[in-house]
Amino acid sequence: MNKNEIEDELRPEYDLQSLQVRKLGSGRKRFCDTVRLEPDVIAAFPNAEAVNEALRYLIEVAKRTSSLTKKVKL
Repeated sequence: MNKNEIEDELRPEYDLQSLQVRKLGSGRKRFCDTVRLEPDVIAAFPNAEAVNEALRYLIEVAKRTSSLTKKVKL
């Protein structure tokens, strides 16, 4: 059976002729950043919004702590 004899199950509106897949290099499209969380961390947060909120709070606390330690000489 050659390529022409294989039944095509794709819809006609799908144009795969112009599809380019780049696994590496500057031409790679960036869809999103992925971060792998450990199971114990996942258990603490119900969804991505909760994780983002907690991290933003932690960033704010770190900034405040950093500015305080710069003002006070240890």
